[in-house]
Amino acid sequence: MSQPAQATERTHRLVPSPAGRIHLVEQGTGPLVLLLHGFPESWYSWRHQLPALAAAGYRAVAVDVRGYGRSAKPEDTAAYRMLDLVEDNVAVVHALGERSAVVVGHDWGATTAANTALLRPDVFRAVGLLSVPYAPRGGPRPGEIFARMGGDEEFYVSYFQEPGRAESEMEPDIRGWLAGFYAAFSGDTMPAPGAPDPHFIGRGGRLRDRFPAGKLPGWLGEDDLDVYAGEFERTGMRGALNRYRNMDRDWADLADFDGAPIPQPSLFIGGALDASTTWLADAIEAYPTTLPGLVSSHVLDGCGHWIQQERPDEVNRLLTGWLAALPA
Repeated sequence: MSQPAQATERTHRLVPSPAGRIHLVEQGTGPLVLLLHGFPESWYSWRHQLPALAAAGYRAVAVDVRGYGRSAKPEDTAAYRMLDLVEDNVAVVHALGERSAVVVGHDWGATTAANTALLRPDVFRAVGLLSVPYAPRGGPRPGEIFARMGGDEEFYVSYFQEPGRAESEMEPDIRGWLAGFYAAFSGDTMPAPGAPDPHFIGRGGRLRDRFPAGKLPGWLGEDDLDVYAGEFERTGMRGALNRYRNMDRDWADLADFDGAPIPQPSLFIGGALDASTTWLADAIEAYPTTLPGLVSSHVLDGCGHWIQQERPDEVNRLLTGWLAALPA
């Protein structure tokens, strides 16, 4: 039996937001599920989830986060702070004529989804986190932590935080840089244990010096890479990198939420080979306190960072099962 038209048609829209406008792609009808991508991606990273969620009876909406794709790209670096991203998400829900939504995010999108649920529980009734666990605001200023990591080497977040520096590495060959970055953190192409860690930069080196060369991950076809590269070749990398340049600002903005739990029903899915899962194992162990509404938590064996693209069928099954069990 063929699927109904609303489950198979994908629609692009531009909606107003505090950023100016947000580009989104929607598919299906039913309860709204807002999908937030990470770095360096776009709405396209949810291409496998949009039809699956639509077929399961949901209105699936994947956005280009501000600074990416066809969404607005404010000039001010401070315009990429977490508080502004949360307000974009609220604006999207309202622009679509809805009062509430479930929010699901991957990578930076997971952190944004968590803070969106934390700050606006009146709008977001449940939260799904992919790859990056929820860790409440607290501890020292993030910039101080990252500066101490790596010893003689430099942690990639510190590298990204200096305006213009990472852009000068990426933008002369965006397609090649993206291919290497995706491969470096995919379960089937990441460097072998004991090889130099691509999260760190050797003195005087570049991040791409440690990327695998010559092989795309199994989840990434040449056409898929063309989509990602085409977007960043058109927009440049600054808007995407500005998220990293607001981490200390976020830490100050969210001071009133130090240690705050997220009570809404939640879901976590991580990859066993993803540093986000292993480095933040303590955050996962703290879920009974930090995510008291947690419905289920899953770590997928052999999976790297790009979880909904590496394991689309498994992620779709877990997402739709969790959504179906949520209170109406």
